[in-house]
Amino acid sequence: MSSGLAVSRIEDFVFGTAPAPVACGRGVVLGDGAVVPEINFTLPALEINEGTWDQVRDQYRQMVEGVCRRAVELGVPSLLVEFETLPPMTLRPEWGAEITRLLADTLREYHSRDGLRNALRLTPNDTRDVARPIQLRQGECWDGMVRLFEAAGESGADLLAIESTGGKEVSDPALMEADLRRIVFALGVLAPRDMEFLWDRMVEVCRQSGVVPSGDSACGFANTAMVLAEQRMIPRVLAAVIRVAAVPRSLVALRRGAVGPSKDCAYEGPYLKAIAGVPISMEGRSAACAHLSPVGNIAQAVCDCWSNESVQNVRLLSAQAPTVSLEQLAYDCRLLNVASKRSREDALRLRDWLAESDAALDPQAYVLRPDVVLRIAEQIVAEPTPYLQTRRAVAAALEEIARAHAAGEVAIAERELRWLDRLRTEADGLPEDEGELTAEMLRSRDDAGFDPGEYGLAEKMGSRR
Repeated sequence: MSSGLAVSRIEDFVFGTAPAPVACGRGVVLGDGAVVPEINFTLPALEINEGTWDQVRDQYRQMVEGVCRRAVELGVPSLLVEFETLPPMTLRPEWGAEITRLLADTLREYHSRDGLRNALRLTPNDTRDVARPIQLRQGECWDGMVRLFEAAGESGADLLAIESTGGKEVSDPALMEADLRRIVFALGVLAPRDMEFLWDRMVEVCRQSGVVPSGDSACGFANTAMVLAEQRMIPRVLAAVIRVAAVPRSLVALRRGAVGPSKDCAYEGPYLKAIAGVPISMEGRSAACAHLSPVGNIAQAVCDCWSNESVQNVRLLSAQAPTVSLEQLAYDCRLLNVASKRSREDALRLRDWLAESDAALDPQAYVLRPDVVLRIAEQIVAEPTPYLQTRRAVAAALEEIARAHAAGEVAIAERELRWLDRLRTEADGLPEDEGELTAEMLRSRDDAGFDPGEYGLAEKMGSRR
């Protein structure tokens, strides 16, 4: 009997190998047996405007040159470079396109001259939540994003991704109040509606330009929760549940035509790989330059690309920080790939060590344990809609965490045990009918800037008046 998963056996769930590899750029194949480093870099403190634009260009030229030079010196077989635009570069898309072209030209030069296989991922910043009330499907910010999507191919990008934020205006206050019902509404109703609208447009553009539609990330939801939990502002058990609850939302991109690799900051990546078979990019200890986390090793257990998240172009004792990050990623990937070449048993042994080193110390790490991922993923895909999948994801995550704590497999602080019980009670009370929850949320909505019409819910608002 089929599990409905692309990867259903724990023996097949390992780093470097995905059922549906992705070829891109200049000779790069992701998920075909080797883990590829993915480097991301950004500006130091520097205002972006007409007067500083030459400095901005010089900074990006310096970063990509340093990274490519060090990759050649270290004999890196393949390299993925990600360019995440900063807000002014999406609001003014010709700026984002110009930097994309600068990076792409340098990557082509290193491939032609030095044989460095490489590809460029463009990730436009989602600027749509700038305006209040929020505008997701119209207005200057949306128009700027679309223009940058359309410029991706001619500017030299090989892959297109985004960290979309639809539903975040509801999720953020709900998160601070630990309001599971509103969080599920944001992740299971609003975000999937926005993802469908957004990714239909992105996939259409990619098909026209020959760019690979790669993936999305629940960074604005689950990573926000992780950072708040690290600062002891919300319970870690809640952050762990949100991590799993974000999976159905991110799956929407894949169901609308994205093919991977998933975004590096999408720690829900292992679930996406298990369900859809796509290669995934992950970050962990290598991303400490950008944010702290409790999942530094386990995040690497089933990755296909290994990323630093992002690092500013500042000088360290050895070299510029992006060059240093590239070296760290390169050595991490060497170790993974040597294990894979030795034998499948060695690769699985290393995977299990990576998982075991984190899983027992924090529920956020525990829900990324490969066997846990497969068990929960199987339950998620048994449901037919994003809302029901989100509802099931919440219940399954809480069940796994509670069972693991009772068995002594994961540490949960005494002060958080009451939260575990409270969340299980609230999860049991989530309605089976998406319409029932939606009507309730629309009747009681008090989120500043939330416009149901931007999610195609205007007709439901009319029916409640």
